[in-house]
This record gives sequence, C-alpha cells and structure tokens, in this order.
Amino acid sequence: MRRVVITGLGAITPLGNNVEEFWKSIKAGKCGIDYIKSFDTSNFKVKLAAEVKDYNPEDYFDRREAKRLDKFSQYAMIASREAWKDSGLDRNKENMERVGVIIGSGIGGIETIERENKKCNEKGPDRVSPMYIPMGIINMATGNVSIDIGAKGESIAMVSACATGTHCIGESFRMIKHGYQDIVIAGGTEAGITPLSIAGFTNIKALTKAEDKNRASIPFDKERSGFVMGEGAGVVILEELEHAKARGAKIYAEVVGYGATSDAYHITSPAPGGEGGARAMKLAMEEANVKPEEITYINAHGTSTHLNDSCETEAIKTALGEEAARKVMVSSTKSNTGHLLGAAGGVEAIVCAKAIQDEFVPPTINYKVPDEECDLDVVPNEGRNVEVKYAISNSLGFGGHNSSLLLKEYK
Repeated sequence: MRRVVITGLGAITPLGNNVEEFWKSIKAGKCGIDYIKSFDTSNFKVKLAAEVKDYNPEDYFDRREAKRLDKFSQYAMIASREAWKDSGLDRNKENMERVGVIIGSGIGGIETIERENKKCNEKGPDRVSPMYIPMGIINMATGNVSIDIGAKGESIAMVSACATGTHCIGESFRMIKHGYQDIVIAGGTEAGITPLSIAGFTNIKALTKAEDKNRASIPFDKERSGFVMGEGAGVVILEELEHAKARGAKIYAEVVGYGATSDAYHITSPAPGGEGGARAMKLAMEEANVKPEEITYINAHGTSTHLNDSCETEAIKTALGEEAARKVMVSSTKSNTGHLLGAAGGVEAIVCAKAIQDEFVPPTINYKVPDEECDLDVVPNEGRNVEVKYAISNSLGFGGHNSSLLLKEYK
C-alpha cells in the first residue's frame, strides 16, 4: 500500500479566484454571498447566491475556446491549471500515462442546457448548437482538463450530488494507494447559479429565502432555513509519496483515510441520526488507524438546512464518541462560500489542507443563535491558531451519498 500526499492546490470560488485569495478571505471571515447578478430574480423567491466575482473567461481562454466551454468546464480547467502549476510538476518530465484525472460535478453544464433548450423550443431543433452535447455533459470537465494538461491516465467523472468532490478525491487516493496511478488531478466543479437551478432547489425547499447575506448561510444556527447556492471549483494534485519526495515537491498534507457509504433511506433527507455519515467517518478513521480523540478538526458538510446540521451533529457524536466529539473543532465554511454542490468537497479539502499547513482552524461565520440540537464546538465567528494534526472533510449528497476524507499533517 503506497502513501498519498497533496502537492498542489487550485481554486476559483465566491471568495477569490485563486487559492491565495480564497484562503486569505476564509481566514479573515469574509462572506462571499450577495444578491444574484447573473440573471433577473424579480420573479424568484430566492434572491441570494455565492457567485464567482470579477470573472471574465477571456482572461483565461481565447474567445473561440471560451464559447465552446460551459462555465463548469472553465472553472475546472482554471483550478486544475493552478493546482498543476502549484505542484511544480512538468509534463515533459513525467510519464503522463500515469497521471489521471477525476473531476466531477453535481449538475454539469446546466447553463448550456437551459440556453439550448430555449433555442429548441423557440426557434426549432436546427438552431441547437452542435456544441450542446460536448458542453453540457458532466464528464467534459474531466475530459477538458485531461486534454489541457496532457494527462493520459485514467480519466473519470464521478457524480454523487453534493458528495461529488470528496468522492473524486477519495477514489483518486485509492487509485494511487493501490498502484494504478502515480498522480491524479482530483476535485469538483459547479456553475449552477441559473434560473432553472435556483427554481428547482427553491421548490424542493432546499434554499433559504433570507435576504440578509449575513443571515442566509448560517450552519448550526437555530435560525437556519436552507442553503445558499454557490459556484466555482476546487482541485488538488494527489501524488504518491516517494514520487513527490524524489522530485523535492512541497507537501501540504497526507491523505490517510477515506470512507464512503450510502444511507439507503431517502432521496433528499439524511438517515435518522446521520447513520450513514457516521459510518463514513468511522471507515476513514479505521483506514488511517486513527483514534477519535486524535482528530483536531472537522470541516462539516454543514449546509445550513435544519436536517443536515442536526443529523451531522449526531453523526459526529456517533463516529467519535461523546467525549471526543465534545473536544473536536467543527466548522462549516459554507457560511463563507455558500454550497458549491459538486465542487464543495474539492474546495473544502483545500480548506483542510491549508488548515493543516497554516495551523489555523477557520470559523463558522455569522453564527448568532445556538441550537441545542447542534451543540458541538462550531468555532463560532473567530478562527483559532492551533496545530491541526488530523482533519476530516465531510460531504453528504442527495440520494444518500456520504463521503469523508481524512488528512494528516505530514512530517
């Protein structure tokens, strides 16, 4: 069994269009939520989202290329380029047949799908773009990144709703651990702030209708009323340890455990007591041979919905035991970024890696009203300077998908 480390990070988020900007904003406790600017929300009950700011695709792609890429693919490519550059890898020196890509999305090219559906209905089928399919299908984030970087190993797109990004990183960890690849570009991407997406999530009663951006995404707060849609991408470079050491790579953290389970319960609601999420955390700790009391920090899924946050609190107590659960720090950076759906796990894995590197646990911002059902240490409003030896990142998705990633300080 080979050891796996993180050697590169890349992100484009509502809090910054690269990792440095993003992490600086997280540490400062900034909120990336605001009124939706990408379309007119006059007839919508939901007015807020966490959009990527100051984004011009032609800053990253030529005009022709930008027109042939849905925004979710653009975000994936931008984050992957940053992560690859950050890692110091050189495609001319690597066996690119041993470099894989696993980048998923919850809903893929929904912006393209909406636009071309409107064309088809209003102007007829002949007016639908020939690029509609290759722009809309979810695997094209992975496909475009593979082409862009020249990665010729396994190229797969995983889809498990809001658990997608963590599943992609976890399965990439396994691929390297068991010898199938030496390097994998892994994470999640999403560009779902569109009229149809907002309407759909609103009508399933998942989104908050709050209009105060500082009281909208409020995980673990008793007044929480639903999540806020976010967008962007988070990508990490996973690498076999000896390969990374041989080239003198900087190492952010080691991936030591991964757990993935299913609730087999309900399409949108978590199983009672967060049973599936608890099993995912336990599996990650068992693989890492780590005791519950050794976990310093949990980046919770923490969506700001009533059921998720209360069930995840119970899941943490079940997985760690009551005593260790009372001591572990648990925060949700969705209070800063909103919920990036399929990209959430990628971005939050970066949070955990940076928390380990900088010895800083980020807070749950805009927290005001304690909830007796969410009675763990949620690091309210102020981050903490503390050594982070082990960090868990949780992601839970519609359909009952649960995934937990366990990172370790590398020494």
